[in-house]
Amino acid sequence: MEESFDRARVQAGLRLIARGLEEVAAALDGPEDAGEPERTARVIRDWGRRGLRKDEASALFKRHGFAPQTTGGWARGDWVEIGDDGLRYLTAKSHEWLAGYEEEDGP
Repeated sequence: MEESFDRARVQAGLRLIARGLEEVAAALDGPEDAGEPERTARVIRDWGRRGLRKDEASALFKRHGFAPQTTGGWARGDWVEIGDDGLRYLTAKSHEWLAGYEEEDGP
């Protein structure tokens, strides 16, 4: 007997599991663990003003505890733009946020 394989349901289930694991990881953050604002600042500092390929941007977000797909959300929020060369660049909005964050909270 052949079993039916619903690829879309499996993908949806895996996405739910991934979101759940992110919640568990956030719950385990201790006082020494960086919160989202500090992790955001670290991404912006590491990225700087250089352009990154899609895979490089995803890896950078992942390295700082974000989902690799975060680049898309940042693009929709005008924090990242795609240049004529196809690379992703942080916008002025990102750099202004970092300046304000560092002014308030220190580096």
